[in-house]
Amino acid sequence: MWLKLSTLALLPVLLVQGTRVRKNTPRLIEASGEREGMVGKGRPLSLLILGDSAAAGVGVETQQDALSGAIISELQDQYLISWKLHAKTGDTTKEVFQALQHLESQNYDVVVTSIGVNDVTKLTSANSWIKQQKQLFEYIQARFQPKLIIVSGVPPMQHFPALPNPLAWLFGKYAEQMNQVLYNWVEAQNQFRFIQYDIESFQALNLPMASDGFHPSKEIYAIWGQQVAALVRQSFNS
Repeated sequence: MWLKLSTLALLPVLLVQGTRVRKNTPRLIEASGEREGMVGKGRPLSLLILGDSAAAGVGVETQQDALSGAIISELQDQYLISWKLHAKTGDTTKEVFQALQHLESQNYDVVVTSIGVNDVTKLTSANSWIKQQKQLFEYIQARFQPKLIIVSGVPPMQHFPALPNPLAWLFGKYAEQMNQVLYNWVEAQNQFRFIQYDIESFQALNLPMASDGFHPSKEIYAIWGQQVAALVRQSFNS
């Protein structure tokens, strides 16, 4: 309730800051390159990556430097990877769900998601968001039969260089509440794993974000890929 009241109180400032951010923030395009293929050697592994602009690789030039490329680079010496990326800039949870209706039904060993920033910018409440997330993941389980679902948490948007306060503070609070309800739900699901997006650690390591101050850089995508790969190995090598 306090977050809703804070949002209402700050609304005039948020509208001004939001307009200014959209005007002044560089609009980076999605990474170029293949969005599906087969690569590697070893045990067969099928991988589906879903989500928003971060999943689509905004912030770097090619998919090789994006999340998909980082995951493949980490796993291709151990697995023969059949992979697909299905992501679009600006997509909310609802829009990812709608997009999946048009994706061919097949089984995947691993599904990785990156969803939430656009739900934050639309000021979606944590309660509404977790209902949408549950609906999405139930659909993913029914349609793709994954053995492992890796859920990427919402970034702590209060640390995004592109965002001024109080807009950054408010978005950070929305992200924090979303992460809490999502983590609590994911932890109770056997085939799910949660990755926390830790910008503070990246900053401590002097790792930059992308030039727009809003998306991951090549270095951050590489760490994200390492985290995904580690969870895959834990699940399939045991």
